[in-house]
Amino acid sequence: MSRRVCVIGGGSSGLTSIKSCLEEGLEPTCFESSDDIGGLWRFKENPEADRASIYHSVIINTSKEMMCFSDFPIPAHFPNYMHNSLIMDYFRMYAEHFQLTKHIRFQIRVLQVKPRPDFSRSGQWDVETENKKGEKEKHIFDAVMICIGHHCHPNLPLHDFPGIDTFKGQYFHSRDYKTAEEWRGKRVVVIGIGNSGGDIAVELSRVTKQVFLSTRRGAWILNRVGRDGVPIDFQFSRLFSQHPTVNDELPNRILSGTVQVKSNIRRIQGSSIEFDDGTVEDNIDLVVFATGYNFSFPFLPSSMLPVSGNKANLYKYMFPPGLERPTLAVIGLVQPLGAIMPISEMQARWATRVFKGLNTLPSMDCMLKDIKHKEETIAKRYVTSQRHTIQVEYIDYMDQIAYQVGVRPSLLGLLLRDPGVWLCVLLGPCAPYQYRLRGPGQWDGARQAILTTWDRMAGALKTRPLDIPEPKQSSLPLTLTMGAAALALGYYWNIHNHPSLLKALDPTTWQDKIKPYLPGLW
Repeated sequence: MSRRVCVIGGGSSGLTSIKSCLEEGLEPTCFESSDDIGGLWRFKENPEADRASIYHSVIINTSKEMMCFSDFPIPAHFPNYMHNSLIMDYFRMYAEHFQLTKHIRFQIRVLQVKPRPDFSRSGQWDVETENKKGEKEKHIFDAVMICIGHHCHPNLPLHDFPGIDTFKGQYFHSRDYKTAEEWRGKRVVVIGIGNSGGDIAVELSRVTKQVFLSTRRGAWILNRVGRDGVPIDFQFSRLFSQHPTVNDELPNRILSGTVQVKSNIRRIQGSSIEFDDGTVEDNIDLVVFATGYNFSFPFLPSSMLPVSGNKANLYKYMFPPGLERPTLAVIGLVQPLGAIMPISEMQARWATRVFKGLNTLPSMDCMLKDIKHKEETIAKRYVTSQRHTIQVEYIDYMDQIAYQVGVRPSLLGLLLRDPGVWLCVLLGPCAPYQYRLRGPGQWDGARQAILTTWDRMAGALKTRPLDIPEPKQSSLPLTLTMGAAALALGYYWNIHNHPSLLKALDPTTWQDKIKPYLPGLW
């Protein structure tokens, strides 16, 4: 009999978990508490309790080639940075193509997940659910995949803002913000300069009298449009993987004065707000707390996966290290410097193989050491913040999980077999398709998807037909191809053995030098 898997949540992580189960011959049942798929990306005018909620204007910060699932490219005519409604369209296309929806039970809430009495032998779970009529049902599953994300419970730290109880205006969490129009002509303070804080400050500044953006430490801000007019994350290759905060309009709004950056709030008195630098702003009508979220697992026994300070002890952010049987996995509980959809997909591919016994986890001691090393690394690199407790770098983390699955690209193998694809994988954007070139779940279309990444990026921009002759294709000699490959390989080898070279050389210049000679690949 096939093993039954409980998938909790029908957002992007839940959808790809269903698909991964089907690929491995498992039998998934997904419980989704709402009446539709999409999770975070499904806009609703009225937020639902314990569910993610976005504002109407949300546009994703990662380009379509970097956020798509690895065997289902987003259509070329879709814009490179998509509005939330188009992301929903893509999810529906994905669900329809792989026939995922029939495995989802909508408007079913999971009340309890606990190990069965014989868990040490069977690894099975008792799952209790409740439908919208209040009717409860009990199930037995062989494995559980938790796909509820980390944007459900708003973090509203009112105790950090003395005098908030005296505030004469209105305040709410960014989760409850929907549109700007009702605040026309008002004076607004937005607390927090993350993605939501920046977006909301910009949108409000178009109609309000004044917006003040309060931040403790500031942030690095870049435009979505990178060099030569291409998406900024196309520059993040295996040689260069930093991912900055992205906001197109905030610098202009600051320069024009419609958004004023302020320090942290010291105290609130009536309709006046005093900041740490001693300045005071009067007649404030609204305070928006863009202060992030907390996550929890209320349906699990509290001792199984405790959460403290937005930290949960999970091996590779997925597996509780103390379980006798590795039949529980958390999918999508990361804050990536990059897109989360391909990461959730890679996690799901690994988890389902662990459930089947095709991959094994290390000992509990090894997992605990890895968790401790991860925490120490984060503490050295980032300031202490709830946001950074689940921070990962896209390429590094994807490679770690891909290695476990057996699908990490072999750069040497690609160089010997397919130099053109090798160059694209090494120097081009680290698109998810490269994790379908070989191994379990190999996709025959991966090679072509890699070679046409730039075509799909440009496809969305070709909205005005022009009579321009096609450039002649270069007949690059094989020796030059291999020479370029050898130089790039040498460069790649050196930066990994001598990281200081990165300070002297800009890896993205390699793309500019190679593009004219390989027009078919770019």
